[in-house]
Amino acid sequence: MATKGGKQTLSDDVRARLRADILSGRLLPGYRLKFPTLSARYDVSVSVLREALVRLAEQGLVQSEPHQGFLVTPLSRENLTELTEARIELETLVLRRSVTEGDLAWESQLVAAHHTLERTPYTAQGDDDRVDDCWSVAHADFHKALLDGCANRRLLQMALGLRDEAELYRRWSQPLGDEPSRDLAGEHRALLDAALARDPQASADALCTHVRHTTELLLSAADRLDQQRAPSS
Repeated sequence: MATKGGKQTLSDDVRARLRADILSGRLLPGYRLKFPTLSARYDVSVSVLREALVRLAEQGLVQSEPHQGFLVTPLSRENLTELTEARIELETLVLRRSVTEGDLAWESQLVAAHHTLERTPYTAQGDDDRVDDCWSVAHADFHKALLDGCANRRLLQMALGLRDEAELYRRWSQPLGDEPSRDLAGEHRALLDAALARDPQASADALCTHVRHTTELLLSAADRLDQQRAPSS
């Protein structure tokens, strides 16, 4: 029993380290996760690695290919572009309704969510390449609060579902985006101000700019990754 518990703890630790390496870009999108290399890197057995990778596959961070093993989920231009278009169409619709229909309690929750986001460190302590998990939670809460004034809860849940699908891409925008000067705080402040001003068009415009900015950074990153992988002539 102790051995099983110890193995489980070790698997959890390796999963956390793999997850951090993927989200920080140290293991790049599309990188093939070979057991001998990983076993040496993390100093664990193949069985522990396999268990950790299966759990990461359930979270969408890695993919399993029959007879070929695991690889980090690729950065798909097509998927990212389609997801961005769907999000902009649906999220701006829900935000317009939220700004129009939200009550005073909605405003209060929005201000509180923004305050938490503003005060939460963006990158993980000791790891500037990785977005802090607490910031990601605060970020999700702020964007949910923005949309939460929408009276049509089915529309709201659809919009939030698309946001969840984009989480890995958002995480990668920090290590792969190559824009350290990006003013994320300013983008979120613009969203807050437009929503509190009850301006549906300004709110939708600010959200569209915010979402497209992240997508453009990642599409540029995909081009750089392709250039790095291309064989030298």
